[in-house]
Amino acid sequence: MNERIDQFLASQLNQLKIHNSGRLIAAMEYTLLNGGKRMRPKLVYATAESIGLDLSVADHIAAAIEMIHAYSLIHDDLPAMDDDDLRRGQATCHIKFDEATAILAADALQTLAFECLSQTTINSSTIVKLIQNLAKAAGAPGMVGGQMLDLEAEDKTLNIDELQEIHSKKTGALLQSCVTMVTDCDDSMNQDKRKHFKAFAEHFGIAYQIIDDVLDVSSDTETLGKPAQSDLKNNKSTYPSLLGLDQARNKAKDHIDVAASHLASISHSSELSQLLQLVAKRTF
Repeated sequence: MNERIDQFLASQLNQLKIHNSGRLIAAMEYTLLNGGKRMRPKLVYATAESIGLDLSVADHIAAAIEMIHAYSLIHDDLPAMDDDDLRRGQATCHIKFDEATAILAADALQTLAFECLSQTTINSSTIVKLIQNLAKAAGAPGMVGGQMLDLEAEDKTLNIDELQEIHSKKTGALLQSCVTMVTDCDDSMNQDKRKHFKAFAEHFGIAYQIIDDVLDVSSDTETLGKPAQSDLKNNKSTYPSLLGLDQARNKAKDHIDVAASHLASISHSSELSQLLQLVAKRTF
């Protein structure tokens, strides 16, 4: 599915080239098309496969979420935030271009996400639900709010509940939307099934973040494609720092098991199961 989403993202950017600055588009392309795990689009497509949603609809959802994710990475790397100079094995956007261009590229990716979502080939009432879902996940109730909590938590020792609140917003909200925006497209789905899908996404997101925290302290910069031990550099509380590496790994496995149990209740999707195992195998 990486090739599919890459082609769709490229087509969205190509539509901007007629009337926009070449430098701005180049900075957007640099961040959006330079690879990465594409975990969020994979989760969108796998969920779409599990409920039989047309992939032409999933394209718009996956692209919009990946654009939001890309803009957030540009902002995260800025000197005023995490001040990183390496992302996915390459110079970060503000290092490759300049700080002002990076900020504007991120702004443009954010707005393009909602333009892309508005063009989804589905009925207009569902498009409104999709826009509302993504706006909440990306904004103050979700990712941006989580980022603010994360900044405020620097140089502080959090408890596990406080840490989980940060990550449920900063990382988990957008991952959940990869699932719930797809299920929003199925008006016939009953509420019990929706709850299972949402719970699956919640536990998937928590496991994903715990494993990221573990890798930050147990892997190296070359493997990660970004600076290792960046959380330690910024004096942030993490799952390993609060629980220890072994307990953090065990906690991730617990959430993976719970996610799998919810998935077993609602879907026989091999793609969602494989994706969950892919997350697990990053550490175990």
